[in-house]
Amino acid sequence: MELKIKDIVDILQVSEKTVYRWIKDKKIPCYRINHQYRFSRAEINEWILSNKIELSSSFIQLTNLERPDRLSQLIEKGGIVTQVSGKNVREVLENAVHWIITPQNISKEDILSALLDREELMPTAVGKGIAIPHPRNPIITDLKNASVSICCLEQPVDFGSLDNHPVHTLFILLTASPKMHLEVLSKISYLCQDEAFLHILKDHPTKEIILEYVRKRELDWQNKEAVKP
Repeated sequence: MELKIKDIVDILQVSEKTVYRWIKDKKIPCYRINHQYRFSRAEINEWILSNKIELSSSFIQLTNLERPDRLSQLIEKGGIVTQVSGKNVREVLENAVHWIITPQNISKEDILSALLDREELMPTAVGKGIAIPHPRNPIITDLKNASVSICCLEQPVDFGSLDNHPVHTLFILLTASPKMHLEVLSKISYLCQDEAFLHILKDHPTKEIILEYVRKRELDWQNKEAVKP
């Protein structure tokens, strides 16, 4: 169990009182070990996604990647694909995986299988037309193979989102560890709270437009971190 109460407070930017209330009401996954509460990072990842937790800009500053790769660099590795066809979740994911850039040492069939298994467990739609498909457990081990692929769909598809909005854009995450997954997920989730970014995605943008916007937001995060006392 990697996380403590303090870590959850920092990650979610809530009070200890709120976290203890969630524990009491069994609203957050946790374990009692030696009279102390502990949390699994992987389970917290899933909990954030399934509960559509809105992440603050403070959390973005807390989760700087421990590598030179920024979100924009991860997107460059995974690629941006537009006009992905498909009438349902399976067809969309099949076509998306076919076109995105994937590690050479992992077959696209294995990646697709991991994504479909995760969707069967729980839909990865996070609302507002966005879904974040990813393997439940990391299937890559080398950090240099980590990537984020953006796929704009030809037609919106029902992914089972709680807000009942069909999905128009996928962010496919291939990360090397639960910690990295949470860091990347936090940044994507924060970006997708930005109406201007959502508007860009709906317009089937070019790779250059998306990367320019993401780089600007990353610069904003860096500047905020630089001026902190």
